[in-house]
Order: sequence, then structure tokens, then C-alpha cells
Amino acid sequence: MILLREFSDYVCLPSVSIRAVLERINRTAHLFQLVVDTDGRLLGTVTDGDIRRAMLTGVGLDAPASVCMKTQPLTGRIGETAKNFEKLGGIGSTRRFLPILDDQSRVAELFIGSKGDLGIATALVMAGGFGKRLGERTKCTPKPLLQVGGRPILDRVISALEDSGVPSITLSVHYLSEQIYDFVSARDNRAHIHFVEETQPLGTAGALGLVKDIERSPVLVVNGDVLTGCDFVALHDFHMRHGLDGTIGVTRYDVDVPYGVIRQDEEGFFAGIEEKPRISNFVAGGVYYLSPAFLALVPLGRPFDMPELLNSGREIGLRIGLFPIHEYWTDVGHPEDLEAADAHHRVDNE
Repeated sequence: MILLREFSDYVCLPSVSIRAVLERINRTAHLFQLVVDTDGRLLGTVTDGDIRRAMLTGVGLDAPASVCMKTQPLTGRIGETAKNFEKLGGIGSTRRFLPILDDQSRVAELFIGSKGDLGIATALVMAGGFGKRLGERTKCTPKPLLQVGGRPILDRVISALEDSGVPSITLSVHYLSEQIYDFVSARDNRAHIHFVEETQPLGTAGALGLVKDIERSPVLVVNGDVLTGCDFVALHDFHMRHGLDGTIGVTRYDVDVPYGVIRQDEEGFFAGIEEKPRISNFVAGGVYYLSPAFLALVPLGRPFDMPELLNSGREIGLRIGLFPIHEYWTDVGHPEDLEAADAHHRVDNE
């Protein structure tokens, strides 16, 4: 545990935008901000998880922090060290922080707890697809090795997992797998890289049945054609804090209808017209965090897709949450998406 008397990086005003709060969170080692008034009095707290839950209800990133803050957080009192330590939970607690207030309810100190777990233990990257939608680009090169911003897609995916502290990564391979073996062998890997070979295509979830040694910890499943800045550490924290069996990384997808949409009442009469509306939905982002309970639902030796697995889990009562990905995200399955991702990452590299 850490006691901070200088904590300016961890406080914000209620009027600042959620976008600005996220920028502040990303500049610190922890996933929260204390919301205070101009005199330093505590008004509430905002965590990364609070923001993502608000996003599920339609709250945008330009809304003020006050929209999603908790207004009655647990607090400690200055000079009550033993009680404060007990409130934080003592050694081994998963509680992340405790603001310490003076007699005027101003934040005087900040207790930050130690991590209660070791984070994501293992990840599975689905890298065996044929990439047929990319045409001639994948005739002689597997999709994960196509270049985006001067680097193979797979290199970017693995690096993102390594940057998040994932110690063990399994690649599920099939099409032109020898090239992927050679690439990983020549790469300067920070994580332990393992392989499972699909002798026949097993769909978007079937390879989970081939992965060993994940009986105790959740496994992070990432599609090999997804590039994202998703905060995997925050995803793990979200999953654990809500006691979930599965967490789906979702991203918002908008469709602009080019016509006036007619609304009707229950009797089929005209109720109104909405001119060229935008329809917005959350869609699966190719990122899944699944507990071992899901693995027992994966059949061996036959194709099995992620929607089947998730629906099967829901039917038997497994708790499945949604984790909005507000960071950069793109699926590079189509030529235009690949070109856009290449342009995006080339700009980043300049």
C-alpha cells in the first residue's frame, strides 16, 4: 500500500469532460480520479469501470465527469491510520484506493492499495483464418502478417498484449502457418509464445478446446485481424470487480439510413417520420475475456463459433458483461479497412 500526500494527478473537477478524465487516468498507474470542488472538497469518485458502464447507457465522452461519478465513496479520516488501513482492506485486499479527508471534507491524503491479483494470465490470438475477403493480398501471405504502418498486424497484436503484462500467449494457426511460426521465431518476444494448430478450421471459438493449462484463470481471446488500443488491464479489472464469467469487448457501430423512416402506431397508422436517422448499436469487437467455465462448453474436433459459445453460456446462467472499447479499434478484414488502418498507423509513426 502507498500513502500519497501529493496526489494532484488523481483529482479533477466535476465539470471536466469524461474524455479529459480518461486522459488523466491514462497518465497514471491507476484507473480512477477523485472529483473535487475548487476548494478540494471531495464530491465523488470516477473509475474507468464507471465510465464504461455509463457508455452502455448512452453517455458520451463529452459529458461532464459528474454524470458518472459515485457520490458516496468510502473515505477515511486524517489521523485515523489504523481505521483507514482496515477500510482499505489490509494486505491482500482488492480495493484500489481510499481518499483521506480532513474535518472540512477536503482530500488531505490518498491511500492506494496493492493489486489483489496478477492480472491477465494468458491470451489466445485467433490467427488461422484464410483472409479471403482481402483477395490477392492473402494469396501467399497469411492475414496476420500483412503490413499495417510498416509492421505486421500480428506484431502489433502481440505487442499490445505484452505491453499489458500478459506473460503467456497462444496463437491458433492454420492457413500458411509455417510463415507465422517463422515470424514468431525471429521476433524478440517478451511473452512466452505457444501454438495450437487447427488441422481443420474450427471457427471463431473452437480453438479454445485445444489450449492447455487454463483451468484456473480467465483467458483473453483476441481476433487476429483486430487492431485496438483497448486497455486490457482495465478490462481485467472490470471483469474481476463485477464477478463475471465472461466479458465481451464491444464497440459502437453507426449506420446512417439515407431515407425518411416511417414510425407507426399499434394499429398500423402513421405516427411520425424521422428523416435520415442514425442507428447506433454495440457490436462485438473481437475481444473476449472468458472464465474456465466457458471452456467446458467448447466441443472438441469440430467448428464452433463465438456466438454459439456465448449463447450457450448465457443459457446455463453464466454472467456475461459488456466492456465498451472507447479507444482506437478497427477490424482489418476488408481491403478498405486495411488501407485505413495502414494510413492511421503511418500517421502515428510520423
